[in-house]
Amino acid sequence: MKIYSATTTITASAERIWQILTDAQSYPRWDPWAIKIEGAIVANATITTYTKISPNRAFPVKVTEFLPERLMVWRGGMPFGLFTGVRRFVLAPQDNGAVEFTVSEVFSGPLLPLFASSLPDMTQPFADFAAGLKARAEDD
Repeated sequence: MKIYSATTTITASAERIWQILTDAQSYPRWDPWAIKIEGAIVANATITTYTKISPNRAFPVKVTEFLPERLMVWRGGMPFGLFTGVRRFVLAPQDNGAVEFTVSEVFSGPLLPLFASSLPDMTQPFADFAAGLKARAEDD
């Protein structure tokens, strides 16, 4: 199993952050690694992401969990769980009105050892994602 994550505190409402996270067309404006996302980010939808990490490759994922203003999960990979990536977006409202936001991804499956060396290190992209979301949400 390989795990990457980043956490930040955002001084904005969970509603505002959720609005940004579910606006597929806006990702390239605030996520420095996003080229585009095709499809609507809604429950049970399949969306396709394109990133600067692998600009010539499309990554289809399914939105498997969708709890507005709390949690969203994207799941992609190979059939039968041979190789899976599960990305979680967690919003945890704080008593002071801010929101602790965490993005994480777990790569797993029996074929992970074959792909592990070719997987990009997501440490910086996730840190940049969290920082970009924070800047966008606090920019009102």
